[in-house]
Amino acid sequence: WARSDPRFALGASVRRNRNQGVTGVDKPADAIAYQEASIDIDASPEAVYGLVSDLARMGEWSPESTGGAWRDGATGKAGDWFDGTNRAGDFEWTREVQVARAEPGRDFTFVAGGVENNRTWWSYEMAPTDTGTRLTEKWWVVNKPPAWVERSHEAFLERAEQTLGAIQATLAAVKHTAESRRD
Repeated sequence: WARSDPRFALGASVRRNRNQGVTGVDKPADAIAYQEASIDIDASPEAVYGLVSDLARMGEWSPESTGGAWRDGATGKAGDWFDGTNRAGDFEWTREVQVARAEPGRDFTFVAGGVENNRTWWSYEMAPTDTGTRLTEKWWVVNKPPAWVERSHEAFLERAEQTLGAIQATLAAVKHTAESRRD
């Protein structure tokens, strides 16, 4: 499976956990920006995956994403495409996004512009814990999106810091929803 995994083409390394096998991607060597945060959730990895892969609901949790919609009858498998819409202040944009990995209960990773363009990646990785799930959200940029090419490097780094805050807020909101749904 390693050869077909687009993360290996990026120079990323994959961690292995003796009990669970592959647990996610480490920071790709060619990333020009990278952010990561984790949170423990009292819910199963499958339940958490169901939330983070529900594009229509992402706007409930993310301070930036307003949601997404599958394209051409896609259902969320690796290789499928969706339109993801975001808002920051008065600026709203929609991007074509491709799912890179879709392993229920383990990993939902996607890349704006598609794997071939190798621009902005998002990953939600789930690992079972004694009390439920550790959810880790990762964001990395390999090639600046066209809208960022002309901006200063300082503005780009500021954007990366803002993204960390958005990741932390998203994780807290997903946790709240997941734990509120328990029986």
